[in-house]
Amino acid sequence: MMKKVLDWKTKEARARKMTVEALEFSVKDCVEARDAMRGWNPEAEGYYQDEASVYRRELNRRAG
Repeated sequence: MMKKVLDWKTKEARARKMTVEALEFSVKDCVEARDAMRGWNPEAEGYYQDEASVYRRELNRRAG
C-alpha cells in the first residue's frame, strides 16, 4: 500500500478559493476523519491532521 501524501500546494490553492463556511466545515470534517482513523491507520490520521491545518491556516490568514 502506498502512503498517501498531502499535496500542500494544491490544498493551499483550493483553500484560498473556499468560503469561510466551507473552510470551517472542512476543518470539522478533517478532524472527524482524523479521529475515526486514530488507533488503526496512523498515516491517514496524519494526512487528515495536515489537511485540517491547511484550512485552519487560511482561516487565520483571513482573520488577520
